[in-house]
Amino acid sequence: MATMHERIDTKLLGQIRPAHYEIINESHMHSGPATESHFKLIVVADCFDGLNAVKRHQKLYGLLAEELRDGVHALALHPYTPAEWALNQQSAPASPNCLGGSQSG
Repeated sequence: MATMHERIDTKLLGQIRPAHYEIINESHMHSGPATESHFKLIVVADCFDGLNAVKRHQKLYGLLAEELRDGVHALALHPYTPAEWALNQQSAPASPNCLGGSQSG
């Protein structure tokens, strides 16, 4: 059985065909036991050209709907066009710590 990381890889790499792609398992930042439930995705692809942030996120959420139903609790999405990625000096913002579960804010 494929891991959640592998499932996300397969879908994104097969359907989006990004110029740059990173998947970072941030489950260790969650207050509960470390699992494959929190991910940060950096996706650089031409298919985001002309789409606003909401449409880009909807595209990725739609593609990963099954994974979101099957245990992904948090998905930090950072979709860029290649030009935007270059302007951002090829970096995405850091994710905050999860305050769910037993932590309080």
